[in-house]
Amino acid sequence: MNNKDNELRARKDFGVTESKKREYPPLPEKLTTTTVDAHCHLDIEDEDIFMSVEDSLAKAKAVGITGIVQVGVDVPSSKWAVKTAKEFSQIHATVALHPNDAPVIALEKGERALDEAIAEIAELAKEDVVRAIGETGVDFFRTSEEGRAFQEKSFRAHIQIANKLNKPVMVHDRDAHLDALRILDDEKAKQVIFHCFSGDKEFAQELVKRGWYLSFAGTCTFKNAQSLRDALQVTPLENVLVETDAPFLTPMPYRGYPNSSYMIPLTLATMAQEMNVDINTVADATRTNAEKLFGKFE
Repeated sequence: MNNKDNELRARKDFGVTESKKREYPPLPEKLTTTTVDAHCHLDIEDEDIFMSVEDSLAKAKAVGITGIVQVGVDVPSSKWAVKTAKEFSQIHATVALHPNDAPVIALEKGERALDEAIAEIAELAKEDVVRAIGETGVDFFRTSEEGRAFQEKSFRAHIQIANKLNKPVMVHDRDAHLDALRILDDEKAKQVIFHCFSGDKEFAQELVKRGWYLSFAGTCTFKNAQSLRDALQVTPLENVLVETDAPFLTPMPYRGYPNSSYMIPLTLATMAQEMNVDINTVADATRTNAEKLFGKFE
């Protein structure tokens, strides 16, 4: 199984099925300011409704989304992210082995294969268009006890790459909050982004204490996600990002449709309500924070 399949399975396990609808939602109202999609998978195809990079960028720009962070989840997708970021100035890349993939490599192909894959990521990470190392992390929902040591080994290696290159580490964390903190603290991680934040108010406060960033996806709009909205209420503007994780996690009222960067305004509306600010304020904050972490998007 390749990691794109792994990623699809992970989203299903999270309670997010593949798109039930076979068309994209309509464009939301355009922002009167701009912001950045801090985590996206432009390369993950959804059969006949796959949207090209050019179309994704055009639709995003039409509603005020002026930059996209394209995230790598294995060596091939990381190479694709680098290539695409070199072609489009509105896109920055990240590179990594997904935490669900690292133990699969080690258990199926041997630990040496995992070491070789990490070495390839380390080389790709030196590229200027690579602005963060991720998504890496810990995910105990799907990883067996046997595979967790390899997952932790991979996570530690990615943090070390990020620290060496002075680039942020983008964390995937599921059912492993305390372990994620333990490893990040052990490795003295410098700049940290918790992608698709999935914790509660108390966990958010722990991350804020460390000066780290919480990136909120369309999940914060879901009816059963009150814990995420509680977390937003204690997250300062200087610690917040917004993302799609597209083509997954489409915000309400279009849950079940394929997602794209142009859907960001719907997530921002919920974030603004919970943070008790207007939508422009949170949009501006997420853009400013993204530019601090990833650089300008031209």
